[in-house]
Amino acid sequence: MAETMIQILKTISEWAIPVLLVLIPTVGFLKKVKVYEVFVEGAKEGFNVAIRIIPFLVAILMAIAMFRASGAMDIFVSFISPVTDLIGLPAEILPAALMRPLSGSGTLGIITELINTHGPDSFIGKLASTIYGSTETTFYVLAVYFGSVAIKKTRHAVPAGLIADFAGIMAALFICQFMFG
Repeated sequence: MAETMIQILKTISEWAIPVLLVLIPTVGFLKKVKVYEVFVEGAKEGFNVAIRIIPFLVAILMAIAMFRASGAMDIFVSFISPVTDLIGLPAEILPAALMRPLSGSGTLGIITELINTHGPDSFIGKLASTIYGSTETTFYVLAVYFGSVAIKKTRHAVPAGLIADFAGIMAALFICQFMFG
């Protein structure tokens, strides 16, 4: 049963992106959408959005740098690690899991360090990589999307994003324990 599930997951992961790369333009073509022209128009709009969000990006990147440089990340990790030990989440993963909602590049740096230390085929390497793919840079995304349309009150977006990140971390832990543990 477990071998069958693993094989199904491997097959889905190998075929998901190629299928989407063929499916999306095909559906656009069938609906008589000028796919290339729509893509180019979207790229133009993306450039204008990028110009508008630069101040928000600078602010969030500065806050992330201050959080890490102040040692607050290390203090928070040492405070929360007894709880994560109970569910089987290695303490080494915590900085990556905590940085992910803040910064993709910061998380990538932490994961690169974990992989160099523990190896890409270690449980920690696989879990760190799975968490990276299962979660989002919540605060970065909110700064970009809300900033690009000048929304100042995020209401429930921050809690919803953080709950989704937590769910992604827990799902990554469960799947990695199932497949590699």
